[in-house]
Parts: sequence; structure tokens; C-alpha cells
Amino acid sequence: RCVEALYIYFRAERVEEPYVSITKKRQMPKDGYSEEIEKEVGQAEGKLRTHRSAFSRASVIQAFLGSAPQLTLQLYICILQQEVTVARSIFMVLSLLSIVYGALRCNILAIKIKYDDYDIRVKPAAYLCIFMWRSFEIATRVAVLVLFGSVLRIWVFLIVLLNFLGFFFYPWVIFWLSKSPFPENIEKELSRVGTTIVLCLLTFLYAGINMFCWSAAQVELSDPDLISKSQNWYRMTVYYIVRLMENAFLLLLWYIYRTDFYLYVCAPMLFLQLLIGYCMGIFFMLVFYQFCHPCKKLFSSSITEALLSCFNILYFICQHHKSTLLKGKVAMKSPENTDEAQGSSKTIDSQNRSIHQSVSSNA
Repeated sequence: RCVEALYIYFRAERVEEPYVSITKKRQMPKDGYSEEIEKEVGQAEGKLRTHRSAFSRASVIQAFLGSAPQLTLQLYICILQQEVTVARSIFMVLSLLSIVYGALRCNILAIKIKYDDYDIRVKPAAYLCIFMWRSFEIATRVAVLVLFGSVLRIWVFLIVLLNFLGFFFYPWVIFWLSKSPFPENIEKELSRVGTTIVLCLLTFLYAGINMFCWSAAQVELSDPDLISKSQNWYRMTVYYIVRLMENAFLLLLWYIYRTDFYLYVCAPMLFLQLLIGYCMGIFFMLVFYQFCHPCKKLFSSSITEALLSCFNILYFICQHHKSTLLKGKVAMKSPENTDEAQGSSKTIDSQNRSIHQSVSSNA
């Protein structure tokens, strides 16, 4: 495939192509208006686009099913052996860059699939924000899993298994609840069993991505393109809140059960650095969606508005819970107060009677 792509690239624009296709794309809205642009696409350019899309998908698969487990294993070995060699550090850096590149390509693919009708141009600032976002997010996530696994080796398998199974079955549960027909238009030559296997492999990759970072391409089995076209801010917000709480909980367990090896490491500082690193990834994600996203003009609402609404909902739930607790306490205390009031009233009546009797006797 690579040789074929290079051959097509070097022969492009040297040989006149007898057939061309016309594509229609819309520009990003300017002052509320968007123009439609027609462009001729030759066979060579169309084939190169197909190869580029295939390479992008292959880089995502290689990153999260190959480089991510490799980086986790190499870092775990470094902790067990208590040394970091030059060769291993180089391999870990290359693995991290491979994962970040795969996550970046996943972001770009998701944008192009969601906004296929528009002519999309990604600026260098957007690439930089995505790179910083994914670097902080993936590096801190791998470090948290490795640190937790170094002190609680059996429990880390349970954490990984629950995460993986949850993300694997989530698209299937949503598909079952939507009551949509089974997708049949993935590939004409595939049977129903083959289509099911392809969808299982797709959700397997989706679960592998979400183990380490947020998957920009959200799988939706009821959609013909198998990718959700809507921008669900609430799902993203819930994911990052839950992931941040999970990382903090795993780090807390590591801090409690850390071994003698970590006595030479400033554990509180490392704890704070990893949490701050993950928050830095969230910060660059917010900057990307708020300012650098190539299709931000098409958003019906910004991510900051979604975050504020989510926090308002959480605040309302907390206040409602507190009010119910207070009402319960008042209800529990009210019988005691009535008994005390009745007892005090009885004592006051008895005192008044005794005073009255003494006064009458003196008279």
C-alpha cells in the first residue's frame, strides 16, 4: 500500500487523467453566510485520499493496541528494576509519541466525519492544542495505572477489566435501547455474522482508546457511518470528571500501600504532579474546543456553557440532598422536642399548683 501510494503521488499531474469527479463542499459560515465550492478531483487524488484515510485509521489501531500496552509494560519494568536505561527511555518516548499521534489522527478523523459537508482546514494552533492535550492526558493515565499496579498487582487487573468491559458494551447497550435495525450496509459481501465480528472489533478498538484517553470518534452502531455526528458535551464532561476522580482514587491507594522503594520518592509531590498534569490536559482540551476547533462556528453551544450547566446540575443535586437530610433530622428531633415541651409544661403546672397551695394555707 505504501509503495502504491508513493507511485501514485509521483505520477500525479504528469499524466492527463481522462475522468474527474466533482465534489461540493461548503465553507465555514462568515457573517452568517456560507458558500458552496465545487472542486474537480482526479482519480490519483481520490486514491491518495483513500490511502491517507486508511493510514490514519491504521495509525490509531497501532497506537492504542500496540504502543499503549508497550509503554505501560516498559514503565512497569523500569519501576520493578528501579532503573531507566537509555534504550528503554528512547522506546518509551517513541511509544508515547506514537500514542499521541494516533489520538491526534483520531481527533482529525472525527472532525472530518462529523463535518463531511464542509471544507475543513485545521490550523497549526489546533494541532498544538491537541498534541498538548493528548500528551498530558495519556502520560498521566499510564503513570497512574503503573503506579497503582506496582503496589496492588491483582486489583489493577480488575480495574482494567471493568474499564474495558464498560466501554466495550456501552455502544451495544445504547444500540439496544434505541431499538434500531441491525446495520447491514457496512460491506455487501459480509454476512450477518461477519458484520457482527466487524462491529465487535470496532467496539474493541473503541474500548482500547477510552482506556487511556477520551475517544473523539464516538461509536454509534445505529448510524450508517458508525460514528456519532452530534457533539455531546455532557458525555465528555462526565467522562473527564469520572476519570479524574478515578485517577485520584488510584493514586490515593498507591500512596497508602506504597512499598519501601517509594521512600526515596517524594510521594505527595508525585501525587500532586500527576493530578495537575491530568488537569493540564483538560485545560488544553478546553482551549482547543473553545478557540482552536476548525468548526467551532457550527457549535450550537460551547463547551464552557456545558460545563457550567453540568456543575449547576451537580450543585442542585447536592443542595437537594442536603435539604432532605436536614428535613429528616428535623423530623427525627421533633418528637423529642414535643416530649420535652410537654414535660416542661407539666413541671411548670406542678410548680404553679404548689405555690397556689402554699399561698392558700398561709392565708
